[in-house]
Amino acid sequence: MQKNFAIEQIHNQHGSQAVGLILPIQQIEFNVPVTLDAQPDLLDIDQYYYKDGGAFWGAFHDGELVGTIALLNIGHHSGAIRKMFVKKECRGKEFGIAQALLDTLFGYCADHRIHHLYLGTVDALKAAQRFYEKNGFTRIAMEDLPSYFPRMAVDHIFYQFNCTE
Repeated sequence: MQKNFAIEQIHNQHGSQAVGLILPIQQIEFNVPVTLDAQPDLLDIDQYYYKDGGAFWGAFHDGELVGTIALLNIGHHSGAIRKMFVKKECRGKEFGIAQALLDTLFGYCADHRIHHLYLGTVDALKAAQRFYEKNGFTRIAMEDLPSYFPRMAVDHIFYQFNCTE
């Protein structure tokens, strides 16, 4: 499947596909104690992400959603990265899906004057942490997050990225 995918913005009509991709990765693959009820953003993507100038992208292969990334515009020329997930069989440098999704988000940030990015994750997602660090994200303590960052209850590892450097 190398480079045989398309990145597109996704909206509410893709919500069930997003849930079908994301929840099993969270709950089954990585045992993250999170439910759909704790993620109402997946049930109303348009309202949650697009309303304030964010976006949500999906990577599609033969019509199947195989990866996602979302940007929540949190004001202050800042954004929160959410919902960065790639189907297990489609991960890795040879596929390039995660990198294409992140690069798409970076391009959006440049076009929309979003200068600072923040994200939260969990300890179990070691490969994701390495991916963020390889892409220039710096790990920070929770108390160093800006007050306007909307922290998810399950997250306990945090990163920041300066888009203007």
